[in-house]
Amino acid sequence: MSKAELTSRSRAGTLARDGQICLLAIRRLALSTSVAALAGLAGLAGAADDSPLPWRDDLSSVDRERVAKVLKITPASLAPFETMPAGKATFAGSLDSNAFSHFTPSLSFEDEQRFKIGNGLFRKIWVSSPASTQASDGLGPIFNARACQQCHVKDGRGRPPLADEPMLSMLMKTVIRDGDGVRPDPEFGEQIQNFSVPGVPAEAETEISHSSHFVTINAGNGKTQQVELLKPAYKLRAPRDQASDGHIHDVDRILGPRVAPQMIGLGLLQSIHAGDLEALADEDDVDGDGISGRVHYLPQPTVENQAPTGPLIGRFGWKATTANIRQQSADAFFNDMGLSTSLRPEAWGDCLPSQETCRSAPHGVGAYGDIQEQFEVSDEALDLVEFYSANLAVPERRNADDPEVLMGKQQFHDAGCAACHTPKFVTSRAAKQDDHQFQLIWPYTDLLLHDMGPELADGIAVGAASGREWRTAPLWGIGLTATVNGHTRYLHDGRARNLLEAILWHGGEAAASAEKVAAMSPEHRSALIKFVESL
Repeated sequence: MSKAELTSRSRAGTLARDGQICLLAIRRLALSTSVAALAGLAGLAGAADDSPLPWRDDLSSVDRERVAKVLKITPASLAPFETMPAGKATFAGSLDSNAFSHFTPSLSFEDEQRFKIGNGLFRKIWVSSPASTQASDGLGPIFNARACQQCHVKDGRGRPPLADEPMLSMLMKTVIRDGDGVRPDPEFGEQIQNFSVPGVPAEAETEISHSSHFVTINAGNGKTQQVELLKPAYKLRAPRDQASDGHIHDVDRILGPRVAPQMIGLGLLQSIHAGDLEALADEDDVDGDGISGRVHYLPQPTVENQAPTGPLIGRFGWKATTANIRQQSADAFFNDMGLSTSLRPEAWGDCLPSQETCRSAPHGVGAYGDIQEQFEVSDEALDLVEFYSANLAVPERRNADDPEVLMGKQQFHDAGCAACHTPKFVTSRAAKQDDHQFQLIWPYTDLLLHDMGPELADGIAVGAASGREWRTAPLWGIGLTATVNGHTRYLHDGRARNLLEAILWHGGEAAASAEKVAAMSPEHRSALIKFVESL
């Protein structure tokens, strides 16, 4: 087989099993071992040339050598530039409650202005139609929030509501069981909207209860300790302002809670080369390490008079359901606020045909004087929100050279956490924005789907992602959650009350790592937590 043919077949995923093992080993080692070792293995696989990272078509062979060297992992020591997790998009100022809300420092004056206007739109309070504030109307008719910032508070991480508190930075996806699969919810659509405009009924509210689950960890000196984990359960009830005050019973309905994720570094995640993500994937676990992450391939949107192209790679959302920031923003406008864009043009948002009052309510599309508005959020406004979301800087590391933090870094690798939470990448030279091109970044994610076991499963399949699969969440900035958002709630539903609980909830592919953390000495486990808090 020729070198070109081998490369082509490997990228198409049609190699025989032994060929897959060989190529997978090369790709993973290319991200973590020396250039010398890479060169030898690349020749063994029949790569197109002797340089590592052959899929990096944005780089010269010299650049690929440099990148492979930079990506070498140093578990026991601080690597060069490790304190700057986002390269030149790292914020190095005061880390207070606004730590996630700063712009990428390298932006030009003109782009800084675009960022600030986008910030204004992100914080903007939308109102129902008709309204005198014509640039801000069109909310709903049913919705979860009136502004992006209400969910992504200070551009940070959401949490479950407290008792008697409305659900704002968390929402509920919903589907109906159908045999061995699921189907769309015929009553509520994609998600539960707990607010509505006057004259239109809101859909439902959510009640949360918990049951205790205990995990045994090593307490040192031959002793053990029980850690209580709280598993949430959810019920729908009629909104409190409606005549009915009872629960909404449907034994076949599955509810999937989602807290709002933090917003930092999104433009850099979008700029990771697709080949680097595909290189990390091992869907069939051909190397036998127990990790079988896979890319969530998404269909390319159909464009009139254009030939279809290849699939997109999902990068955003808890199940990697969107490929880019623009689509993610449009989906949020549509589902969470009921606002139309050119990507999601229906002015009624998530209202179903059966919700006639909702569908017939006034909306923000129409003529205002000489202006004809096609969508409630114009393409110009969507551009600005996309730019803002892509350019939120990542805070610099704290205490990265502390001996205990470095010991924790070693424990992080020894426990196998880095098998999914990939420490670093070098972004593509062909990235959409200059500020995101060819940057060494430390997001601690592979953006792949992983089976996280039955305890974290919610049963809601989205696209090709099963109800047990979740995208590896980036860890950068996680140690500032309390500073920015005043809480330490983690995972897709916010069930974990601290980082240790979040780790202990890991199952499926990550179960072995969670067990290793539970078995660590208290000193090593504390160091591991301090390392994660430093990110």
